[in-house]
Parts: sequence; C-alpha cells; structure tokens
Amino acid sequence: MTSAAPSFELLPGAADSPVILHVPHSAREIPPAVRAGIVLDDAGLERELDHITDAHTAEIAAEASQLSAVVPWRFVNRLSRLVVDPERFPDEREEMLAVGMGAVYTRTTHRAPLRPADTDPEPLIARYFRPYARAMTAAVAERLAAAGRAVIIDVHSYPTRALPYELHGEGPRPPVCLGTDSFHTPPELLATAREAFAECGEIGLDSPFGGAYVPLEFYGTERRVSALMVEIRRDTYMTEPGGPADPGLTRLATALANLVDALTG
Repeated sequence: MTSAAPSFELLPGAADSPVILHVPHSAREIPPAVRAGIVLDDAGLERELDHITDAHTAEIAAEASQLSAVVPWRFVNRLSRLVVDPERFPDEREEMLAVGMGAVYTRTTHRAPLRPADTDPEPLIARYFRPYARAMTAAVAERLAAAGRAVIIDVHSYPTRALPYELHGEGPRPPVCLGTDSFHTPPELLATAREAFAECGEIGLDSPFGGAYVPLEFYGTERRVSALMVEIRRDTYMTEPGGPADPGLTRLATALANLVDALTG
C-alpha cells in the first residue's frame, strides 16, 4: 500500500452528458500515514478489505462508459473507504455511527476494533473527506451548467450474506438493489433503471441498502439533481470475498450502459 494514487479522480465524459457514475468504494489503497492508525495486522487488514471493498465496481463503471453511446462522467474514489467514507454524514446525523462506521471507521465489518475508539476523526475528514465533497459538488454544478440537469448513479456492491455491521441486513438481498431518495429519485428514473437491469435477475428496492448520494449543497433543495444507487450482489459477477471478476461483470456493465443511454437519449 502506498500513497501514490490520488484521493479521487473525475474522468471526463461527453460535454453535454448529465450523467455522473459515482464509484466511492472500489479501491483498496491506504496511505502509510493512515495505515499507521489502524490496529489490524497486515493479514487482518487484507481480510477486512476483502469484505468492505466494492470490488471491481470501478471496472463495471469503466466498461459501461465504453459501451455508452454518450460517454458519462465518472467520479472515482482512488482510496479505500477505510481512509474515509465519502458517503457518510461527517457528524451525528450518520446512523452508522452506532456500529463505529461514520465518516471515519473505528470498527470493522465484524464489529472488531479497526482504530482506537478515541480516534479523532477530524484530521482525516479535513484531509480527505472535505476535498472529496467539494470536488463532487463542483462536478455536479458543472453538469447542471452544461446540461441543465445532473443524474448521479452510485455504483456499489454488497456481499451475498449479511455482515455483522449491517443495520438492515435482515431484508431481501436481490441480485440488483436500487437505492432511492424521496426527493432526488423521481419515478421515471427508477422505472428506467428497472428496465435497464431487467436481464440481471430480480430487482429490489432499498434492501439491504437504501438511499442515494447527493452532495449536501444540493440535497433536498435542487430538483434538477436526481440520484439513484445501484447495489449489485457480489456473487453475480465475482468470487467472494475479494476474488476475481467473472463474465457477469460485462452483463452488468452492459445493463449500466443501457441505463446511461436511456438517461441521455
């Protein structure tokens, strides 16, 4: 693990595309200074990364971009969510604080110590979380200016079996779960996604994970920003946990490209 990779990357799409494929949890990279604050040994950290990383989701988004008639923009986190989780609230609003998984995790997927319980999250939030949030806010603002609207498609994955950290892991775990927001996910976006992923198996709604990511500057106020979370069950495209991808990846990338095309056509 090195600090060579940038914290995040905005990969340009077509000038008039409103779509941003957001990939926040695909990386395993942890800078050495951050690694020093994690209490797991190297083998334990690798196991945790196998469980917590949305493996190959950056590849799904990249292949979908290549297949799309109008290339979407991609915003990709290049560091592990064990550095910071850019999709958490950075304060007491975050429900995952109950299991030690706010913006800066102190517990693992199996609720074991990851960092000391008294870890001050502020240095990591200042160094990684806030710059990420500012850059994503700017990316959405640029799509609004260029296309008159912005559509954020969050690309995630989840394990076939619930892990102990999940607060809502008792619900259905379909091949594809669509996470929605009551303000930012209009019915037509949800219907379009259902049609695009129809060939990928059963499609569920907000279980085991719900919601959709929107930068706070636009959240709950800007209806021109729509958002949908696409959660893919990992056994449909890879060997769990943390193993290689299989041909299912291309099937899912094709479905995601179909969604992008429907949103830009």
